[in-house]
Formats: sequence, structure tokens, C-alpha cells
Amino acid sequence: MLNRRRFLSTLAGAAAPAAFPQDRPPSVVFILADDLGWGDLGCYGNPYIRTPHLDRLARQGVQFTQFYVNGSVCSPTRSAFMSGHFPARHRVHGHFAEHKLNAARGMPDWLDPAVVTLPKLLKPAGYATAHFGKWHLGSGAGAPGPEAYGIDDHRTVNANGPSWDQRDRFFRARSTELIVDETIRFIEQNRARPFYVNVWSLLPHATLDPTEEQLKPYERFAPAGQVPHKGATQIFYASVTALDQAIGRLLARLEELGLSQNTLVLFSSDNGPEDMEIRNASHSGAGSAGPFRGRKRSLYEGGVRTPLLARFPGRIRAGRLDTASVLTGVDFLPTIARLAGVEVPPEFKPDGEDVGDILLGKPRPRSRPLLWEWRFRIFGHVLHRSPMLAIRDGDWKLLLNPDRSRVELYDLPRDPSELTNLAGRHSEIVERLARQALAWQKTLPEGPFDPGAGSNDYPWPRER
Repeated sequence: MLNRRRFLSTLAGAAAPAAFPQDRPPSVVFILADDLGWGDLGCYGNPYIRTPHLDRLARQGVQFTQFYVNGSVCSPTRSAFMSGHFPARHRVHGHFAEHKLNAARGMPDWLDPAVVTLPKLLKPAGYATAHFGKWHLGSGAGAPGPEAYGIDDHRTVNANGPSWDQRDRFFRARSTELIVDETIRFIEQNRARPFYVNVWSLLPHATLDPTEEQLKPYERFAPAGQVPHKGATQIFYASVTALDQAIGRLLARLEELGLSQNTLVLFSSDNGPEDMEIRNASHSGAGSAGPFRGRKRSLYEGGVRTPLLARFPGRIRAGRLDTASVLTGVDFLPTIARLAGVEVPPEFKPDGEDVGDILLGKPRPRSRPLLWEWRFRIFGHVLHRSPMLAIRDGDWKLLLNPDRSRVELYDLPRDPSELTNLAGRHSEIVERLARQALAWQKTLPEGPFDPGAGSNDYPWPRER
């Protein structure tokens, strides 16, 4: 274990001074939205959706514009946050579903509980650990509950174990409030010790059905002449604002308990916004990927680049906007572990890196490339249908199919929308990145894939 006193004094020297208990490591609250796009918050430029509490969180800490998740759908991303590994390492290629579908896609039925997870690392260091809200790392017959992954206290959906019994029409609409209720209970019970808690919302994942009260601020987006007045933008915007309001209550309670100064708060989303081509989102798929090409399932930026806000008073300078640093979900485990004074086992070999220096205000290039694999179809407009593999290294991002039937190279700082394919002009960069991506893919467990996944000419799907 690291010398915690020496490490915390290093942190103090790296940022503005503030009162900070030297004998207690910081607590961590990790809030994760579901299918929230890069452009769905006011602080990321959305002119319509009201997100005052998350916008305030951005002003109180640092806002990153180049944060990436490690999957373009929920379960792979969540696996990466928990394990510090690219999800394909553990055959987590898509969302965990019924066992028959998992088998057809070459997936297990749950994340292997033998995997090292962040909560497992934190518990021996005296942390209380919890998970409230969406789990989606395996459920159904035989699936281990969250406690098998180092979670002390949990109440979840898409999991085995305690959940919410009253699932009426408006359960999803009020679900973040219920998740926050459990989170506040846990924090109040463990305020005298360091804690780590996942607050993983169900919003704004479809199917959405906001209450009339939630819809009211967005009446001007209702279709004319429709009774009751409900349109896709109105439904989606109301759901995001409901998420924001519940988060505001959680942040206020941290302040009331006097815990804000010693708590790192993180906020992100599991992937880009859902597409209206998906049946259960046809009424609400109005999320924004901002200026980026791609949506959920795509390996273009809009599918895997999501918001990241971080607040740590006295350690993270308030009001900082970091447009240069490239961070990713697998960085969470090594970064938070070191912040807690916990050694990551050398044999574990996380795919991420410790980015604590970046959080504390020292932007730098990352030392490891980012890699993605998506084996299945991508719904929606042909513009969003990316090749099967992607790698980002420095300013360059390469996307390609394993057989090189599609090869695309983008200079992201100059072309963040990925519209100008430079593969024909930079063959040496293409070859270097292609060798890395293809070599990485060869290390992954074998499994089936959709033969049309990396093609732009497969037919529009009839089944969802």
C-alpha cells in the first residue's frame, strides 16, 4: 500500500490548498447516466435542456471534452469502469441479455466475478462500497449479485438481488429519485469512513414516460394539436431534467453533511444517444451527440465520446475546461485506487492509466492508445455505421474492418466530426495504427460476429 500521508501531501502541493483530513482517504461518488449524449447538457452547449445542477457541477470542478467510454453500449462500458480492462478481454461485446442470446453472440452470461474490480481493491483499505441503480453486468439464473464484485450495499435493476418492487408506469420517470434516496441513506450511514458508491441512473434510456409535472417545462416542444401534448424532444428533455434534479438533491445532501470537501464526484454517461430507429426509442430518441458523427453502437465519436465532469474541492480547480486531455473509462480503476492509497496488483495489468495528474490540472498526452471492437449492427443513418475496429493514438483515430474492406483515418483535433478520411494521404500512419489494432484484436477471445457489422451496404433491419 502507498504511503497515504505522503501521497495526499503531494496532492496538496499540486493544487490550491484546502482543509483535507490527512488520516482519511477521499470518498468517491460516481454518477453514470444511461444513453446521455455528449451534447445533452447545458454546459456542453445544449440550448434547450435545463441541467442547472450538472452545469453547476461543471463550474465547481473540471469539464472534459475528450472523454471516451470503452464500449458503445451499456454492459461493455460498465465492465470497463469496474475492471479497468477493455471489455472485449472478458468477451463482453454487447449488452448482457437472456442466456440464449448471450451464447449466440459469444458472450458469457455475466462479468466473471473473479475479475479484479475497483470496489474489491477499495474494501481492504477501509472503504464502504455500494451500487444503486442500473447494474447490467449479468442477471438471471445463476448470476452472481453485486456483492461478488466487492459491493457491500446495493439495490439495483438488471441484476440479481434487492430491487424496487413497485414498478408502475412512472417507475423509470422517478427512478433517479429512488436511486438517490438509497445513495443518501448509504452515505449517511457511512459518513464517518471513506466510501465509494456507484449511482447509475436508468435515464434517459428508453422507454421514457415522464410525468406531466416533468413534461410541463417543455410544453413548447409538444406537437401542435396533439392531446396529450407529447413529442420526442419534449419527452427526452423532460427526462434529462429529471435526472439533473435528482443529482442536485444528492449534491446538496453531501454539502449539508459536510462531506463535499473530501469527496470526489464524477459524472459521465455509458455511451452516445440512442437512435430513433430502435423501436423502444422511436418516441424519444432525440438525444444529441453534439458535433460528432455516430450514435449509440457506433465507434465514431458520437457513440463513444461522452461528458465527464469531476469535482474535488481544493484539489480540482473550479471552472476549468480541459479540451486537450484524452481520458477514458478504464482509467478510473488505476486513478481512484492511487487516490485511495491502494496498490493495484502488478499482475493485474489494467488497460487504463493513472490520470490523477490530469484531474488535478496538468494536461498531458496519454501514454496508451484507446482501442474498441464492435461486432454487431449499427442502426440508424448510414453516416453512423462505423467499421468494426477503432484505435485512437495521439491526434489520430483509425477505423477499419479486419479484412481492410474499410479503412478510415481522421485527424481529430482538426476534424472532430470525422468527415475527411485521410487514409489515402498518410499510409505510414494507417499502417502503424492498423498493425496495433489488428494485433490487439488477435489477443481477444474468439467469437461470432455479424458479417454485416462493418459494412455500409447491409439492409435496413426490420427486427430490433
